[in-house]
Amino acid sequence: MTGGARATRTTHEALPPAMREAVDDFADHLARVRNRSAHTVRAYVADVVSLLDHAVRMGCSAPAELDLTVLRSWLARQRTVGAARTSLARRAAAARTFSAWAHRADVLPTDVAAPLSSPRAHRDLPTVLRADQAAALVEAPDRRAGGTRPAEATRPAAGTRPGAAARTAAPRHDDPTRPTDPTGHKVTDPAGPDPDGRRDDSATRRDGPADPARPEDEPVRLRDRVLLELLYGTGVRVSEACGLDVADVDHGRRVIRVLGKGGRERSVPYGVPAQRAIDDWLRSGRPALAVPGSGEALLLGARGGRLNPTTARRIVAGYAESLGLPRVSPHGLRHSAATHLLEGGADLRAVQELLGHSSLGSTQIYTHVSVERLRAAYRQAHPRA
Repeated sequence: MTGGARATRTTHEALPPAMREAVDDFADHLARVRNRSAHTVRAYVADVVSLLDHAVRMGCSAPAELDLTVLRSWLARQRTVGAARTSLARRAAAARTFSAWAHRADVLPTDVAAPLSSPRAHRDLPTVLRADQAAALVEAPDRRAGGTRPAEATRPAAGTRPGAAARTAAPRHDDPTRPTDPTGHKVTDPAGPDPDGRRDDSATRRDGPADPARPEDEPVRLRDRVLLELLYGTGVRVSEACGLDVADVDHGRRVIRVLGKGGRERSVPYGVPAQRAIDDWLRSGRPALAVPGSGEALLLGARGGRLNPTTARRIVAGYAESLGLPRVSPHGLRHSAATHLLEGGADLRAVQELLGHSSLGSTQIYTHVSVERLRAAYRQAHPRA
């Protein structure tokens, strides 16, 4: 548990009983009814716990005593201690969501946060690699191995989905039906069995980019190549890539089935290089790392559990650093994929669907990136610039 999570739990436990109960019910609503991810639940619960703690300091003892003055005082306090505009906007959104739920649940007599405004979040343009830099990063695992790669596997017949017969009915990685503690954490026994193979193993053994000097790291190298190909080749989120099962890969149509934010499912195509990397991994890499508890997870950690997003971020950063590239994360590869698609002439709506954005506004930021790159090229090359 992180320091922030511990602080949230401690603050939660110090709240009056009625407020604690409201927080717990709100967390349950987010996870089970709204189908929000564990990360979203934790963030919203932390914000609401902070709000209610501030309300207690202002003399409130129950959620029903909240009013707009308390909410505005809380946001003002957040700004005083240095919260960024984006953080303030998110906390205001959390307060509005909590207030709307509490009013519907008869916890609040009115929706007190409905008129609450928040500062417009400043959206920085994302860091984007050039196409040649992205290609070098994706191919880095092969270059570390001297450019050699296993013989290409025979592609399965069209329409087949390897592993489909063995697919279990286990809940997905961020299954909201799994019990949570008041701070939104999934309640599991870290030492207990994990029959569905959904637990990652990065916490028990350090995992990272493959070491070419260690022949036993060959399966890890194959895994790294698949990870990088999927992140850049499809533009999926790192949590979506790590949440893939073997049966989510449709080799015949070359698409992956992705479970995105809010439980929304979409199909995302991938290219021939990714297909080769997946074939190599499934034939020579995954069997070497798989253990009885691996389940149907497509990407595995060094100990055979499902690859953890934190580990995936470390892998991407490690290869980027080894190549002397700008500091980049899996989300940076997602930004790069979207920008390169638009620069190549892809329709904005198509890119929105590929990325799984619920709002077109989230996708439009990449048009700004493309325009900025165009302006930079113009200033550098045009004699009248």
